[in-house]
Amino acid sequence: MATKITDEQLKQLIEAAIFVSDTPQTAASLKATVLLDLNVSHSRINKIIKDLELDYVARGINLVKVASGYRFQSNTSLSPWLSNMWQEKAPKYSRALLETLSLIAYKQPITRGEIENIRGVSVSSTIIKTLIERDWIKVIGHKEVPGKPALYATTNEFLNYFSLQALEQLPELQDVSISDLNSQGELTSSLQQNKEYNKEEVTINE
Repeated sequence: MATKITDEQLKQLIEAAIFVSDTPQTAASLKATVLLDLNVSHSRINKIIKDLELDYVARGINLVKVASGYRFQSNTSLSPWLSNMWQEKAPKYSRALLETLSLIAYKQPITRGEIENIRGVSVSSTIIKTLIERDWIKVIGHKEVPGKPALYATTNEFLNYFSLQALEQLPELQDVSISDLNSQGELTSSLQQNKEYNKEEVTINE
């Protein structure tokens, strides 16, 4: 028989579980793990999570919903000061890589050839490999044209990294030419402004 638990105890347990977890948590994942032997419904778990969200709104740590579930992260307004805690340099990504990632995010599903047509230059295999290794993009199929090129799309990990719940939350991007985007810095900055504080902050290697 499932063990009963009070709302206060449940709130403490869910808070602790999300805090110690390496990955975002949902009501389903919590129920299947730490709450497995407890008599709690999905609706009750979701209500507790929403209460916790409100509890952390005005604090230095926020409970934030991303594509894969809920996680704790530092308040984005504190990033300038918190970044001083880490002395190692953030990984540098070339403008070509960030432009490629942005085009996949905004135009997905898209082939490598289509990316090259928009940018006007070739996309190196290293860029695609790096994005796949970071689990920011994946192959979701192949286009029914000669050669059947791979179709690329972003992943949940991409959404998690940039603190997005869904692609619909991407900043609006004007339908202008790639050269205009390069000069205005809109293409890559649209993604970066949605980046939560993380010691692996994305930087552009000019």
